Amino acid sequence: MVTNFAAYRFVELTGLKELREELVELCKGVGLKGTILLSTEGINLFVAGSAEAVGVMLGRLREIPGLEDFEGKVSESEDQPFRRMLVRIKKEIIAFGVDGVEPGKRTSPKLQAKELKQWLDEGRKITLLDTRNDYEVKLGTFEGAVVPDIKTFREFPKAVRELPQEMKDETVVMFCTGGIRCEKAGPFMEMEGFKNIYQLDGGILKYFEECGGDHYDGECFVFDQRVGVDPALRETDTAVCYACQAPLDAEDQEDVRYVAGVTCPHCFKPEPEKMAERISTAQSKLDAVCEVLPGSVAQENRRPVNVSAKYDKWELGDVLVDQFPQVSREEWAERCAAGRFVSYGGKVREMDHVVRAGERILQIFPPAVEPEVARGIKIVWDDEAVVVVEKPAPLPMHASGRYHRNTLQHLMNQVYEPKYLRPVHRLDANTRGLVLFARTRRFCGQLQRQFLEGKVEKIYRVRVQGHPEWDEKVCESSISAEPSGPGGRVVDEDGLEARTDFSVKERSGDGTAWLEAKLGSGRTNQIRVHLWELGFPVVGDPCYLPGGKMGDKQTLEVGDARMELEAWKLGFKHPVSGEWMEFLNEHRTLNAEH
Repeated sequence: MVTNFAAYRFVELTGLKELREELVELCKGVGLKGTILLSTEGINLFVAGSAEAVGVMLGRLREIPGLEDFEGKVSESEDQPFRRMLVRIKKEIIAFGVDGVEPGKRTSPKLQAKELKQWLDEGRKITLLDTRNDYEVKLGTFEGAVVPDIKTFREFPKAVRELPQEMKDETVVMFCTGGIRCEKAGPFMEMEGFKNIYQLDGGILKYFEECGGDHYDGECFVFDQRVGVDPALRETDTAVCYACQAPLDAEDQEDVRYVAGVTCPHCFKPEPEKMAERISTAQSKLDAVCEVLPGSVAQENRRPVNVSAKYDKWELGDVLVDQFPQVSREEWAERCAAGRFVSYGGKVREMDHVVRAGERILQIFPPAVEPEVARGIKIVWDDEAVVVVEKPAPLPMHASGRYHRNTLQHLMNQVYEPKYLRPVHRLDANTRGLVLFARTRRFCGQLQRQFLEGKVEKIYRVRVQGHPEWDEKVCESSISAEPSGPGGRVVDEDGLEARTDFSVKERSGDGTAWLEAKLGSGRTNQIRVHLWELGFPVVGDPCYLPGGKMGDKQTLEVGDARMELEAWKLGFKHPVSGEWMEFLNEHRTLNAEH
C-alpha cells in the first residue's frame, strides 16, 4: 500500500531556495512523489510513498521553527497517485490575491468535525458555505450548502460580495477539501462584515474520517490521480476530464464524447463551435492590437539583407544596388557611412565589405512614425493548418519602404505569438481581399506547391477605366522581374511568363467596367500591369495611370480614393483533410446579381 500525506501550515518561512533544494534531494532519495509548495507565508504539500519515507520527510520539516508539531492527513491507496516529485516556491501557498489576509497571524475560529455533525444532527440554524471550485462541487457537497459558482479560488472574494446581506448576521460554517482555503476565506469574510464565521477544521476529509458521510451527499474531489474518495476515504471509480476538470462518473466515461485527456461530455464542442470560439478570441486580440497601430510610436527597426549564392564574394554596395535598384548607389553609400548596416554580431559593414553566400546583414532604420494603414482585418477561418483573413487596403503584407510594423504580417504575429503564421501568397498593399496563411512550414510548402502547379482557384474582381470591346480576354505578356520607377513592374518580353484571364461582368454608365480576373501565375502587380498594357488601368491605381504613364506613388494613404481591386474568391485543397476549401470575400464591390 502507498501512504498519502497531505498537510499545510501558515507560518513565516525564510531561506526558501536552500530549503527547496534540500527537500528535492531528500524526497527523491526516499522515493516520495507529489508536490510541496513553499512560500514566505507557509507550506502546503501532498506527497505519497512508503510510510517510512513520509516519516523521514516529516522529521526534517519538524526541525524548522514553527513546524515542530507539523501534522497532516494520512490515507492509503493501492497505487502511487503521483508521477513525479515537485518542490516549488510560490508567492502564496494558496492563491487568493487579497492584501491584508494573513492566516499565519490570525484565522477564523475552527469548528471540529464532530461538533459540526452534532449541530447538524440537532438541526441548529447554520449556513454551510462551500468555498471550493465548481468542478469539485459537482462530485459532492454537504446537504443544503450554499455553493458560490466559482472556477478558481481567486473568484471567491467577488462571490462573497454577491452573497445576500442577511447572511452577514447568520452563523456561517465554511468548508473545503482539507481546510487550507478556509484559512484565507474566513478572515476575508470578516473583513467584509460577516460576524459569525467558523471554518471546518480539517475540511471534508477530516469530517469523513471522524463522522463518515452523514449530512453529506456524494464524494469528495481530491487533487491527485484518485480524483474522488467516498466517506470511508476509499478511492472511487470517478475520473476527471483534464480539459475542463469536470468529474466523470461511469456513464460519463462510456460516453463517445469522452476522450481521455482531451474532452468529455461536459466540455465537448463540435469543431464549428470550437473554431468560432478560436476566431472570436483571435479577432478580439487583433482588434486590440490595431486600436493603436504599433507603427504609430517611433521605434528603431531592423531588416535583414539575405545574401544568396548569386552574390557570393560581391561587395555589399553592389549587392544592394542589384537587389534594390530603385534606391541610388549614393543613397546606399550614405546609409553605410552612417553605420546602418551591421552583422548579426553587431559589426558595422561598409560598402566594400565582401559578402559570402548565406550571410545575413541587418539594415538599421532610425526611429520614425510609420504611415497610417487600414484597420478592419477580419479573420474568417482558423483551424489546425490554415488561417484565412480578409485584408483591407491600404495595408502592406510585409515590411517594405516606410512600413515596418504597420503590416499584416506583423499584426498577425502579435495575435498568434509565439507561433508564426506563414503567408502562402501575397497581395499588393492597395489590394483588399482574401489572404491565406499556413500554421507550419510544411503546410505552407504544400499550399505553395498548389499555387505553383495551378491547382488553386484565385479570382479577383476589378473596376477599370474604360469599356473593353471584348467580353473575355487572355493576356500572356511577360512581366519584368525587377521593379522600375517607384517600384512598379512593366511588360518585358524578356521578363517572367505570366497569364491572366479576364471576363467583363458589367459596363457601367460612368465609363468604367467591372471585370473578373483569374490568375494563371503569380507575378508582382500582375493584374494591374496586364490591364495597364491593355489600356484599361485599375480605377484608383496610383502607379499604373491612364495613357501608359507611371505614377510616382506605389502605396496609397489612408483617406485616398481606394484602388478598385479585390481578391474575391480563393479555393484550394486543405493540406490535412484533402477537402476542397472555397472562400468568398464578404465585402462585395459588384452588384448582387453578379
